[in-house]
Amino acid sequence: MERVTTPDATTVSYDHYGEGPPLVLVHGGFSDHRTNWERVKSQLRDRFTVYAVARRGRGQTSATQGHSVDDESGDVAAVVRAVGQPALLLGHSYGALCALGAAARYPDGVRKLVLYEPPHPAGMSPDTAARLERVAVTEGWDRLVETFMREILEVPAKVVTGIRATPFWQVWTADAEASLNDLRALSRHRFDAERYRGLPMPVQLLIGTRSPRRIYVTDALAAVLPDVRITELQGQAHEGMTTAPEQFAAAISAFLLE
Repeated sequence: MERVTTPDATTVSYDHYGEGPPLVLVHGGFSDHRTNWERVKSQLRDRFTVYAVARRGRGQTSATQGHSVDDESGDVAAVVRAVGQPALLLGHSYGALCALGAAARYPDGVRKLVLYEPPHPAGMSPDTAARLERVAVTEGWDRLVETFMREILEVPAKVVTGIRATPFWQVWTADAEASLNDLRALSRHRFDAERYRGLPMPVQLLIGTRSPRRIYVTDALAAVLPDVRITELQGQAHEGMTTAPEQFAAAISAFLLE
């Protein structure tokens, strides 16, 4: 992995591979810089030079406590600066909030921005975060993953049962401890769409047609961004890069490479 040090002395690591225009990837919770993009990696590396950021507590990135979404936005901005030229930037879920913040911090460094279902912090109140933390302490990481999927992401019980039978369940549980810090940070985050009204770069907002759209900030951002489009991933929910990698790669490539 390659590394960069931020102004606040945080070490941020990232994988670097592929060939083409630079694309910085920011993974979501319950995953990391590799597992989040595993099934779409072959398509991306053939079209882009990828910089897959490992957020805090993953890879060789500093495992801090009490950090904020804005802190991690600074981490992403540091990687964008390290690219050395204006880059394409894509974030998924919690990572999309970090990517959005990075674009606001360093707009000259971002050519185009893709945000896949950034969550609305209203869905992760301090009380909800505290309850999930109690679940983790008393019932374990496996139970935390199940509770998060069913109650926060509103994944149907049958789908959760199906995921349990796949290798992806182990991915989620392995990252649960680091993801608990994401949930804490999200519960403290104050989202204001007006903050992003002046973003100058074109923005693509990805949304799955099977996702509960109201729990994401997609429409709030679409109402204020000056150059924006919403792209629906047909038949998909929150993990389109894993459940439909070809559709996901085609959707972002049509926007990023046009």
